[in-house]
Amino acid sequence: MAQLSSRMQALVQPHLRTLEPYDPNFAPTRVNLSANENTYGVPARVRTAMDAALAATPTNRYPDPMSNDLRDVLAARHGLSRENVIVGNGGDELLYNLVLAFGGPGRTLVNVPPTFSEYAFFASLAQTSVVDVWRDPNTFAPREDELVEAARTANLVVLTSPNNPTGDVASADLVRRLCEACPGLVLVDEAYVEFAEQDTSAEPLLAECDNLLVLHTLSKAFALAGARCGYILAAPDVIDALAAVRQIYSVNVLTQSAALVAVERRAAFAPVVEKIVAKRGRLCASLERIGGVRVWPSQGNFLLVRVARASRIRERLRDEFSILVRDFSYAPGLADCLRITVGTPEENDAVIEALSALVLEEAANA
Repeated sequence: MAQLSSRMQALVQPHLRTLEPYDPNFAPTRVNLSANENTYGVPARVRTAMDAALAATPTNRYPDPMSNDLRDVLAARHGLSRENVIVGNGGDELLYNLVLAFGGPGRTLVNVPPTFSEYAFFASLAQTSVVDVWRDPNTFAPREDELVEAARTANLVVLTSPNNPTGDVASADLVRRLCEACPGLVLVDEAYVEFAEQDTSAEPLLAECDNLLVLHTLSKAFALAGARCGYILAAPDVIDALAAVRQIYSVNVLTQSAALVAVERRAAFAPVVEKIVAKRGRLCASLERIGGVRVWPSQGNFLLVRVARASRIRERLRDEFSILVRDFSYAPGLADCLRITVGTPEENDAVIEALSALVLEEAANA
């Protein structure tokens, strides 16, 4: 990854000198299964309504700074009030605002790696100490007792469910224990929850745990990754604190309009989600039949696989087959791991066929 120049290192704040820009390692390919996007896109009927809404949206005026129409629709969807919802420019903005408001020097965020790298990155930007409670290296399940113990002295705990990139979900019992133990706030990132089994969400605990936050996004199941829209559900005073540090007008008028249509017509996305879940099972079974490949069960729209010479195989998938998957083999705890997004049947077939051939070739040449 690119590093800051020596000139910039002399000018930026001292704690930022070693930071590197986020790099998803994107390359244009025929099949892109690297970013956990919904490769089916927005359903045609919803897209028609969305296009009409976008065409009718004036762009000469600033957006509603709090996205109140969208907040109302989201609140109704989740059986809450507007005061329980805040909308952001993707889940990433909200995650950063969380650390900005509740982290800082002398404060601690408990992280559960391997997981989404931006939690620790945002903590570093806000000079927040990070305590890592590593997952089981074989199953990737959280070490629950150690996690609860770490939460007792934390200002923030962030737990992803389903976890990216491992695909496992956190139980309601674990979330409740964390909320009871933590004197600060507990955020459960549910970016992929629509692909998980029913009753997986931590949302029912909001009524009894006033230090719980639940993060959602429209980037995955709702196929709006390009629009950048996420939201948090929490107690009203938590929402007020997040609103106090947010950037003004961070959610533009076009995103608000598109998101409003998607949420109002969310039932149209259900068949697509069901299809992705079904194809995930088939993809998992097919990959497991390839000798030398380990696949972890997942409740997201992706699978984590381990294969010898993973980085080499990722490069050959890209260069020889024009298929892009995500290489995690550089990350601690994820040696020789690739993450593969569940795509369309044709995309899944392409990656199965290509990976089968490459694993065989690499094994023969080892």
